[in-house]
Amino acid sequence: MAEGQRSAGAAKRAKAARPSAPALERPSRAPFATVPTRSRGRLYPEPESQTRTPYERDRDRIVHASAFRRLKGKTQVFVAHEGDHYRTRLTHSLEVAQIARSVARRLGLDDDLAEALGLAHDLGHPPFGHTGEDVLDLCMTEYEGFDHNAQTLRVLTKLERKYPTFDGLNLSWETLEGVVKHNGPLIRFGAKLEDLPIAIQEYVAIHDLELDTWPGPEAQVAAHADDIAYNNHDIDDGLRAGLFTLTELREEVPMVARVMAAVDKDYPKLEQPRAIAELVRRLIGVWADDLVWESNNRIAEIKPKSAEDVRAAGMPLIRFSDVMNDHQAMLRRFLMQRMYRHWKVNRSRSHAKRILRQLFELLLAEPELLPPDWQQGGDGPGGKKTARRVCDYIAGMTDDFAIDEHRRLFTLDR
Repeated sequence: MAEGQRSAGAAKRAKAARPSAPALERPSRAPFATVPTRSRGRLYPEPESQTRTPYERDRDRIVHASAFRRLKGKTQVFVAHEGDHYRTRLTHSLEVAQIARSVARRLGLDDDLAEALGLAHDLGHPPFGHTGEDVLDLCMTEYEGFDHNAQTLRVLTKLERKYPTFDGLNLSWETLEGVVKHNGPLIRFGAKLEDLPIAIQEYVAIHDLELDTWPGPEAQVAAHADDIAYNNHDIDDGLRAGLFTLTELREEVPMVARVMAAVDKDYPKLEQPRAIAELVRRLIGVWADDLVWESNNRIAEIKPKSAEDVRAAGMPLIRFSDVMNDHQAMLRRFLMQRMYRHWKVNRSRSHAKRILRQLFELLLAEPELLPPDWQQGGDGPGGKKTARRVCDYIAGMTDDFAIDEHRRLFTLDR
């Protein structure tokens, strides 16, 4: 066949496979979507951008934040030095933002706001994943505790210092509300404001985020995008690390077995790395499709006319189906047993605990060892304000920086 004929044939096949124009068009804005022109504004008034909506502007500020850059050195399960192919908080946040934007667009929501929330949701995580959070919370028991969600709010409203007239990023009300309440109301079932982390208490005293209502629809999308991303990408990382096998996964998680069978049918001789990538890709699609389908059912039932109706609904508008929740529970049980509690992961977790605990105890007792900027605002060895400064300092570390700082402070060979 001549080269021209092959090119023409390829172009014809590509055109046939390409979705029609209507399929690629954005759906019309849903009546219950968050409307940028109706934003409740920022704590510190600023002139509006002439080229970006408030939520585009929020997204851009998050991307340029120092805390966002540091996410590249913070991990969720593995320690950073164990390999550069495993996901970090940065790559995870990018994946959450992509899924949130895609789902929000399909539902007619503001995809810029959903993306901003996906990018911001992990900014308060300390080094070494949930292990780091547990250690800092224990260390801060006598000093009003530590919570990664509250720390995210603290980063966004206080610890980032880039602007001449205010601390923090001065994000819009809707973005801050979505960060704090993405998993639902914080004041309910008997919970009171004084039961919440101190960072949240202090902020809502000057900027009410309505903690007794559900968040807006875009925040609900971002929360579920987080579930989709970490559940399915932990499959990829766990297989890559050899913590479990594809056979074990198929035997114990029926949804994975069903999707993998479809991959095998379509590509019977596909090498395993490509097969795993195709499995994870399809699983993400299955979860996203379920989220859109079930959410549309909820929308038809609740019939919200505005984002305020979503907040006042008394139940989540965006959610997975009961069947998908059952599949999710089975996958999480598998990952808990085979991955999160694997003996190799336990060893890394044990080491991380010692590093952070010893750093905290030393710096609290000898705050003069802190960098000069971090000594400011303390109240001496063992003081409450010093403890919070030490906690903020450690929470902002990457995995490698925490390891190096521990070595610098506890050994004489460097």
